[in-house]
Amino acid sequence: MLILLALLGFALVIWLEAPGLVKKKMWRELIAFSVYMAFALAISIPLLYGVRPFDANAPIEAVYKPLAKWLEKP
Repeated sequence: MLILLALLGFALVIWLEAPGLVKKKMWRELIAFSVYMAFALAISIPLLYGVRPFDANAPIEAVYKPLAKWLEKP
């Protein structure tokens, strides 16, 4: 049910925004809008299923956390 509501929400935003961009021939903006909407949809669907998205800081922490602990030792 939540996925249906999310899809309806995305469809509503697209229905409101896309025709104006096409009518004004704002092709770059339409492409950017489409990419951002696709990215947002791709992230929101797994979140609705309870899947935690990838943490971008995890690889950085994996490298620097042991280094920080090593530097803290007297």
